[in-house]
Order: sequence, then structure tokens, then C-alpha cells
Amino acid sequence: MEQNKTSRQANVTRKTGETDIAIRLNLDGTGKADVHTGIGFFDHMLNSFARHGLFDLEVSVQGDLEVDCHHTIEDTGIVLGEAIRQAVGDKKGICRFGECILPMDETLVLCALDLSGRPYLRYHLDLTVPSVGDFDTEMVHEFFYAVSYSSAMNLHVKQLDGENNHHIIEAAFKAFAKALDRATRYDERIVDVLSTKGSL
Repeated sequence: MEQNKTSRQANVTRKTGETDIAIRLNLDGTGKADVHTGIGFFDHMLNSFARHGLFDLEVSVQGDLEVDCHHTIEDTGIVLGEAIRQAVGDKKGICRFGECILPMDETLVLCALDLSGRPYLRYHLDLTVPSVGDFDTEMVHEFFYAVSYSSAMNLHVKQLDGENNHHIIEAAFKAFAKALDRATRYDERIVDVLSTKGSL
């Protein structure tokens, strides 16, 4: 694991008896993605995350998909959260808070987050089918939970409207990307960290 504060990049690997994961993240990218998890819909979501957050993202996952998709998706969330935490660095000069209300056809999803150093997830998506492709819809919660706790962010994901499960999930990933992009942007008025405590 390493961090480059100048370019805000992180490389994180994690290997267990269930998964072998490597992620490279550049917060100051252009939206390039090279994602291979073995789950087509999950690849689509992570590609959307990179593109709409303007992050450069490389993800390589070998998971026990012969069991199911659970370990692959949850552990990818853990590693991505750690990559976010490392890439953000000391948080000096960044906006810290980010939010997005994202429309996608009939769907509207809110995402708001705080890079506070205190992990918390508040989640409400009304998903009505057990899976989209090979992606179990209950894993959306597990992914965002893993990301929020591994990155130590306060994360809220809330569906405001929507019926199509593909749209709801994709809107959540895109809204998360936009909120994270806004939270990690620099503001020249912030000379240290945006906190009365002096640290995050």
C-alpha cells in the first residue's frame, strides 16, 4: 500500500482465502477505468463510478464466484474504501463534504457524504428484484457499507424516486461518484482542514 500526496493516488491490494484484489485509484484523473471483477454488472457500476467522478480506476479481482458474488463485491468495497482513504491523505484544503441528487430516467437518488474520519452508513434503496445479471441486489448495501467503513466516511444513499432496479443501482453509484468528487476538490479558502477540531 502506498500513497502519493502530490497526485493523490493509492495502490491497495488485499488477498484472503476468498478474494485476491488489487485497486489503483487516482482522484485527479479523467475518468479512465480498467475494471475486471468477474461480475458484468459490477464492472459496469465501477466503470460508471470512475467516469462520473472523473477518477482513474484500475480494479482486478479474483473471487470465489463459484460460491456466490458476496465476497467479491464486499471485499472490493473494503479495498476501494481503503484506496479512497489513502488517496485523500491529510484532507488539508479539501471541501470535505459532497452531495449529489442524480436523475436517471424515472429514478432520482440522493448521495451525501462527509470525509469526517468517522464511518457511518445510512442507506435506503427500494430494490424489488433479487439480482441484476449476476449481481445480487442485496450486495449494494454491503458494498456501500464496506466503502464507508474502510474509508472512514459518513455516507448517506437515499432513493427519492424510481422503479427500475438497474436504474436505481446505477444512479446510486453515479451519485456517489459525483458526491465524492465534490468532497475531494480543493477550495483555496481552506488553508488547513475544514474542522473546528483542527484534524479529521
